[in-house]
Amino acid sequence: MGVGRGSVTPTTSPHPNATVFDDLLHGIPLPLWAIYTIFASGGLLILLCLLCICIKCCCKKKQKKKKQKDQITMKGVKGQTTTTLVQPDVEDVDYGSTKQHRGTLLYSLEHNATKSELSVGIKQANSLKAVELGKSADPYAKVYLIPDKSKTFETKVFKNTLNPTFNEMFTFQLSKSKLLKSTVVIKVFDFNRFTTHKIIGELRVQLCDINWNHVREEWGDLEEPVKFEEVDFGEICFSLRYVPTTSKLTVVILEAKNLKSMDFGGSSDPYVKVQLALDKRKWKKRKTSVKKKTLNPYFNESFTFDVMFDQIKRVNLVISVWDYDTMTRNDAIGKVFLGCDAPGNQLKHWADMLSNPRRPVVQWHSLLSAEQVNSTLGLKKKIPLPNAQLFDNHFN
Repeated sequence: MGVGRGSVTPTTSPHPNATVFDDLLHGIPLPLWAIYTIFASGGLLILLCLLCICIKCCCKKKQKKKKQKDQITMKGVKGQTTTTLVQPDVEDVDYGSTKQHRGTLLYSLEHNATKSELSVGIKQANSLKAVELGKSADPYAKVYLIPDKSKTFETKVFKNTLNPTFNEMFTFQLSKSKLLKSTVVIKVFDFNRFTTHKIIGELRVQLCDINWNHVREEWGDLEEPVKFEEVDFGEICFSLRYVPTTSKLTVVILEAKNLKSMDFGGSSDPYVKVQLALDKRKWKKRKTSVKKKTLNPYFNESFTFDVMFDQIKRVNLVISVWDYDTMTRNDAIGKVFLGCDAPGNQLKHWADMLSNPRRPVVQWHSLLSAEQVNSTLGLKKKIPLPNAQLFDNHFN
């Protein structure tokens, strides 16, 4: 049969882009299903990224609108600004003042004209300021008189409290004429065995303003300490160890710092004397080597003494720092003494040693003037010893 004139068989020719795409697919050395899976995964990843961007933009817009709304609300408050709303109340702010609350101290004063004695009672402290923010303290108090700073007394150390109850009384020999020219200084410190004790605050009472017809007892505010009458003799660190079974007392002089300058040029040649006194009589002594031209000497020298257990409560340990001079007499830089008769943290160090036998106990101590320690301790001449003990002492 012939084909009609108007009948034409349709023919399809592939699109050029499709041909290129098919050639590209056939050129990849992977099965078609793997190629389609890769493309689908990529497309899905792109969609997820776009979704995350959209969500983030929406959140930013909401936060911006909320912030604008809050600002409008604050501005609408009559008579207040944004600053006054977020700042503390007026009574909580000490404007134009650097005064800080350091706590209060209950003390008492009494003068006995017949005996020429001034009794200073340190009763208790309340709401002490912690040296380290958010922490407690280990407070103790020092008391002395000025201008005649011949004696300094210390209370016991109270652990982990800002409201210690001291209940301690100290007596100064003071005539009526000197009484009216003197000032009582009470300082409260935060005890730290391994560093300098930081002061919490102080209280000063001028005795010329006191009515001595009755005992004065009152609370006083602790204030920032003044330093015009202070003489800094430096500090010394040493360890104590007592072994009752062997009757051995070991003193290790470790180091000193910030010693008072004794030589021209602002330096010293320090060494340390370690002395034992038995029943207030000089007994045994040793000394370290001399460290040249330094105010911060390091010694690390150990000394061991034979002290019987029945003697340990009658012994005082005197640690003194001296400046060595080749041409003139050696000068005392400062002293400190420990024992059952010692005050404050000197007593604490001694008690810690006795309560921890066979274990070295390390502590820093502030040096006092030699005159003050000598008058407080009141050592007598050297104790007379039997020949055997003299022989033993000679070789110790």
